Amino acid sequence: MLERLREDVGCVFERDPAARNAFEVLTTYPGLHAVMAHRVAHALWRRGLKWLARLLSNVARLFTGIEIHPGALIGRRFFIDHGMGVVIGETAVIGDDCTLYHGVTLGGTTWQKGKRHPTLGRDVVVGAGAKVLGPIEIGDGARIGSNAVVVKSVPPGATAVGVPGRIIEPDKDAASKRRADTAKRIGFDAYGATRDAPDPVANAINRMLDHIHHMDLRMEAMSQALEKRGIMHHFEHDADLDAMEIEVASRPDLQDSDSPKKSRA
Repeated sequence: MLERLREDVGCVFERDPAARNAFEVLTTYPGLHAVMAHRVAHALWRRGLKWLARLLSNVARLFTGIEIHPGALIGRRFFIDHGMGVVIGETAVIGDDCTLYHGVTLGGTTWQKGKRHPTLGRDVVVGAGAKVLGPIEIGDGARIGSNAVVVKSVPPGATAVGVPGRIIEPDKDAASKRRADTAKRIGFDAYGATRDAPDPVANAINRMLDHIHHMDLRMEAMSQALEKRGIMHHFEHDADLDAMEIEVASRPDLQDSDSPKKSRA
């Protein structure tokens, strides 16, 4: 149980840049609280203590705004970001390393008993407000766009958007591949930036990625030219910006202009 808790806390830091420390995450993240409560409720459910499990899940919903049926099967390192309005049905199955945003519903489309909720593979991301309905399968690494309504299975690695949800083909041209590589290198996941889902912010980000790539090429060419002339012996392409510090200049001509000046004789 403690190992699961460490993993659940750790995945928050991996997927939410606003997380600052473990104490803050443990005390202020409703998504984590809901997952922790579900771990206990699911254990009670499997032991036949179904009423107690339902009671615990309802208490968790009261405090977090997240409803997870104790019968749902949830894997490791599951992260619910923001969380308000998330609903996960009884027969839903969620694989390891999945992420859900606020307003997501993993619901059913029938009143019949049995498997009636979706199954999510590993590393699936479901955007805010999306509805994934019925006993369908969402493949490993798939992405569900915000506010999409998905009622058919999604293959691994695919992206589904719209109402009803449809699979969109990823951009395969050189520029798109270059943007994806640059985004991956700087730690940005641009899975939502597609031609079929135009977004001025996404377009601006794409231009920024193109500019970064162009500057990288120029810096690489400059560094190679300087190395050939013996001016520069090493150029660090991916500098660790967190480790860099700004040092106070020691040259007299760069010191504060308000500092006292020597009087002339």
